[in-house]
Amino acid sequence: MKTAYNIGYYLISAALCALGIFLIACPQVMAAFLGMIFGILLIIFGAVRLVGYFSKKSIQSVFQFDLASGLILLALGIVILTNPESLMSFICITMGIFLLTDGIFKIQTALDTRRLGIGKWQVILIFAIITVIFGLTLMFRPGYGTDLIITILGISMLSEGILNFITAFIASKAAKNHRPETIDIDPENYHEK
Repeated sequence: MKTAYNIGYYLISAALCALGIFLIACPQVMAAFLGMIFGILLIIFGAVRLVGYFSKKSIQSVFQFDLASGLILLALGIVILTNPESLMSFICITMGIFLLTDGIFKIQTALDTRRLGIGKWQVILIFAIITVIFGLTLMFRPGYGTDLIITILGISMLSEGILNFITAFIASKAAKNHRPETIDIDPENYHEK
């Protein structure tokens, strides 16, 4: 049975994918509402990650960066909602920083899942690298027009949503297959002192 955290994670990932598709399809319409939408979305996503971090009971290493990334998301959301001036540049830079940071954290997640012997870690790694590339593109964009920036932002959001879906799916499968370590004791050799 899926936990509330898993459902929230999937819903936020779906929202990122939907927002990314909408940004790609309608860049002019989205320019006016971008700040408010992203601020609220980042605050909600940050809250979901924080709740997930504090409610986990197993496989802590797979989601070990949810506390840090949740706090970063909350801070970015609040800053975006309270600074409407120069919004496009600010959104691109802050989202670029977030995507770069999250992509790097997901690269570590891919390497951790590989170390744990969990399959499909390569998929997480590929999407994490794509996310890092989009994050860098948003941070260091060389004078692109607003429509192109919004389209790049949409592609980045779609990539981030897909990455979160994949990570959550693989991690939930790993949690189901994870068995606590047991110590075998030979009853003949065991005696209390």
